[in-house]
Amino acid sequence: MDDNSAVPEKELRSFAERAVKRVYIWDMDETLILLKSLLNGNYAEGFNGSKDIQKGITMGKMWEKHILQICDELFFYEEIENYNMPFLDALSQYDDGHDLSDYNFSQDGISPPHDDANKRKLAYRHRVIANKYQQGLRSVLDHKMLNIWDELYDVTDDYTDRWLSSARALLEQCLNEEAPSPSQGSTCKNTIHTNTKFEHINILVTSGSLIPSLVKCLLFRIDNLITHGNVYSSWDVGKPQCFRWIKERFDNQNVQFCVIGDGWEECEAAEAMQWPFVKIDIRPGGSHRFPGLTLRTLAYYFDVVYGSRNTEKDEDKPLA
Repeated sequence: MDDNSAVPEKELRSFAERAVKRVYIWDMDETLILLKSLLNGNYAEGFNGSKDIQKGITMGKMWEKHILQICDELFFYEEIENYNMPFLDALSQYDDGHDLSDYNFSQDGISPPHDDANKRKLAYRHRVIANKYQQGLRSVLDHKMLNIWDELYDVTDDYTDRWLSSARALLEQCLNEEAPSPSQGSTCKNTIHTNTKFEHINILVTSGSLIPSLVKCLLFRIDNLITHGNVYSSWDVGKPQCFRWIKERFDNQNVQFCVIGDGWEECEAAEAMQWPFVKIDIRPGGSHRFPGLTLRTLAYYFDVVYGSRNTEKDEDKPLA
């Protein structure tokens, strides 16, 4: 019999009420991935000649090429580039659920979504994009393209001293950190463990437009760690508005937020929300960068704002 069956229902409810969600709000460029700093040479310049600047620029251009190619060929970007939405479900109310298996997107004459008909056409495209995001690129790219993509990822990860894979590993740890069950650690079946349970969620708020940002998530292998419903574009609305939407999503829940990024906008928006902010620094030896940033460091920022949690200390785990 499960130990939890011996715990009174009232105590189980009490434990559930104490459950805490930790929401990690990530920036994209120069935080989870490196792209702009490869293209302009800023990343390599910080190493005082030990890294080939031109090599970084070449890799950045290759990433740009693949991002735009996938955006245009698979994600309708040429058609909807000028109709940026802050998140994929922004027009879901206009999607009537029509079967799109035989729908001719090239013939529906989509134009700026000012009326309901064009909002519905854009919502259809967003539904297809969401489905492709869930499937992942390995289900839609051919073998040759997959090899090119894998090689570019590995070369870039090596050039950046495992920045990409380390950032991905931390995202995974944020989601998978073990939390105690109600009876875990108890010496008696009729007692309940007093540690607080934490459920982690990764959310992306990027200043880039929505469709290229979703494609970046796919190409940089973080799509299984950040769902399409948790990707926000602040391109038109600003990060303060995105943060307010996120806060409203978790209204009346026991939630702690933390923002991780490299820019002033997310810093100021986090301060306005009274959320902790972790500033990423791409320079060698920077205190917050990849590899290097750990759950222990993030927990410190949570504790400063929200107070120490009543759980066992987080252990540093290798980011590999």
